[in-house]
Amino acid sequence: MPRTPATLPEGVRLTDHISLGVIAKTFPRETVDEVLEETGRTSERQRSLPAHVMVYYVIAMALYMQVAYREVLRCLLEGLRWLPGPEVELSVAGKSGISQARSRLGPEPLKLLYERIVAPIAVRETRGAWYRGLRLVSLDGTTVAVADTAENEQAFGRPGQSRGKAAQPLVRLVSLVESGTHVLFAARMADYHTAEPIVAGEVVGHLSRGMLCIADRNFYGFELWEKARDSGAELLWRVKKNMRLPCGRRLPDGSYLSCVYPSERDRRNNTRAVEVRVVEYTLESVEDAEPIYRLITTLLDPKRAPAEELAALYHERWEIETAFDEFKTHLRGGAHMVLRSKRPDLVLQELHGLLLAHFAIRGLMHEAALEHGRDPDELSFTHAVRVIRRTLPTFSALSP
Repeated sequence: MPRTPATLPEGVRLTDHISLGVIAKTFPRETVDEVLEETGRTSERQRSLPAHVMVYYVIAMALYMQVAYREVLRCLLEGLRWLPGPEVELSVAGKSGISQARSRLGPEPLKLLYERIVAPIAVRETRGAWYRGLRLVSLDGTTVAVADTAENEQAFGRPGQSRGKAAQPLVRLVSLVESGTHVLFAARMADYHTAEPIVAGEVVGHLSRGMLCIADRNFYGFELWEKARDSGAELLWRVKKNMRLPCGRRLPDGSYLSCVYPSERDRRNNTRAVEVRVVEYTLESVEDAEPIYRLITTLLDPKRAPAEELAALYHERWEIETAFDEFKTHLRGGAHMVLRSKRPDLVLQELHGLLLAHFAIRGLMHEAALEHGRDPDELSFTHAVRVIRRTLPTFSALSP
């Protein structure tokens, strides 16, 4: 019996049905439409590439970094062939049409979608996500290479070199990462010459009570420490070995109480002091270990957080390095892959698309880990990306 092709209701376009099934579970069409409305990017007239399609397209670009623009769109359209029948060829817009649609969209909807949805996802059963009831998060930064154009260089800058100039302009990115799931949340971007602690000032406000934030020694500054502490989160930050931290009272576990001050004058007059607990330790028989590690924390009670546990916990900070590696290398297809966007606004759009794609993949991995009672770290991020790339065309037509 011959198959009767499915048809769409009168007035409904094929593009109305593009929802990237595997991605739409994380970013529902309703939410996409809301952010488009709020940012004033809703398509005013019928187009072959309406705004909501381009939101999903930008996320899909992150999954197919080494694939041409038209081929990414073809992957999205592939799952729609059953609607008019397999004998009908679907039209794929050209590179110019795609670029114009991306320009109309701009970075704002992707940024708002990221801010609205991307957040820590660990539950109590998530292995490796908690320390004595506190959600483990880390603070760190990285740089991302972008296309070498005059506009990108002017907007983002590039590092200086003794001979000539660096190969690519760089965007600075600072983020929090949930240690147990590798979710990058509260990320902020700036030009290369803006220091990480300055960008971090916009990030630490997204900490909250019930979190334990771990950070490297490059971030400590009294103002940033206080801003992070005001969030209600507990802090465990490494500081430089030459920082003055006189012992006020030695504690039973070997750590001690001290004070930090906003200025040298306050230190001399002992005004505006903030009490901290100091944990100092060495790593014996560890190659490339530094002579001494020095941490300060808001966890003042050694019974609640023994020094030995905090020392071991600090090295969980490397979870963010793994998350950045996933984001920069495995999603982009290689350590030297450069973002393809040639204008600063589209660079920011593409970066948020990368962050959204990373979150969707990590969310799926977290669900799989929970289902099988495993630590998310035991699952392969690269394998998850490959599975989604293979299945994306199959599921692009229907939300799960």
